[in-house]
Amino acid sequence: MTTQLTAGGAEVTVDQENGCRISSLRIDGTELLRQGAHYGSFPMVPWCGRIENGRFRDGAALHQMPVNHPPHALHGFGRDAPWRGAGATATEAAFTYDLVAPWPYPGRVTQVFALAEDSLTLTLGVETYGDSFPAQAGWHPWFRRDLGAGGGDVQLAFEPAWQEERGPDHLPTGQRIDPTPGPWDDCFGMPEGVDVTLTWPGALELRLTSRAEWVVVYDEDPEAVCVEPQSGPPNGLNTLPRLVTPVDPLEISTTWTWRRLRQALPDTP
Repeated sequence: MTTQLTAGGAEVTVDQENGCRISSLRIDGTELLRQGAHYGSFPMVPWCGRIENGRFRDGAALHQMPVNHPPHALHGFGRDAPWRGAGATATEAAFTYDLVAPWPYPGRVTQVFALAEDSLTLTLGVETYGDSFPAQAGWHPWFRRDLGAGGGDVQLAFEPAWQEERGPDHLPTGQRIDPTPGPWDDCFGMPEGVDVTLTWPGALELRLTSRAEWVVVYDEDPEAVCVEPQSGPPNGLNTLPRLVTPVDPLEISTTWTWRRLRQALPDTP
């Protein structure tokens, strides 16, 4: 089951059965996201990126998550689960997903999509049904590297305060370093909020912002680049846990704002 949102020349398709991911984002008929069942833009919840060896501690309790990207657990369960619709209009839609085993804590995740003519705002909320627990949330969009407009590959612009040093196991070492040139599969700190601009020359500029302080940039794929705003760094359930409590749910949002760089974008299938 899919839900379609439209505003002006923008069209968003949400596939609630396949992890409540955005399966399509079209501006004037041009597809911005890499297509395929594992791509589009999916939510990362109740954690983002990798958990070392799939294990995390909460106080004295040690929890083992399924190792779906050996030797680590990757990107949470929300992207693989069907979500339930919780209301929709022509430009807004809300969905929910209940946290169940093998996640050890009962809770609910809510995701809201709000489309305007020149922007898309996404919001994730995580609440507990009982005990407090550590969690993370964020998004993993796969933006097409080349929109076929003749201007070539997308260009990234951002000014992080630091880069998390990445170890040979692809996890942050705990050291913060000066940002290095790409290509990247790395986490960056932006304490004033995530602010990354993607520019497809001659076609479109998209500015991705969030009050979150962490962003992972992955541009090693030949077909796509990923800019992932998230509430904490990879392996953060172990290194920087953020507790979801009955009075303090976790909420994160991101807004993607676009600007056309010429009158019409090329149609894509």
